[in-house]
Amino acid sequence: MKVQVNSEICAGFGICTGIAPEVFELHDDGYAVVLVSEVAPEDEDAMRRAESQCPARAISISEDCSAD
Repeated sequence: MKVQVNSEICAGFGICTGIAPEVFELHDDGYAVVLVSEVAPEDEDAMRRAESQCPARAISISEDCSAD
């Protein structure tokens, strides 16, 4: 699983960093960035929670790890 944050719509709420600090971080500009290239299987539920709870809907998930 891969996760992405759309920097054009991220509003920097930081909910994702609270849900999965091992995957998300607020960058110096105040917006979320993804810290890993692929999400570990044990973090997949947290990614789905982060995606659904993002107020800006800036997080997207891809199940296909081979696509870049």
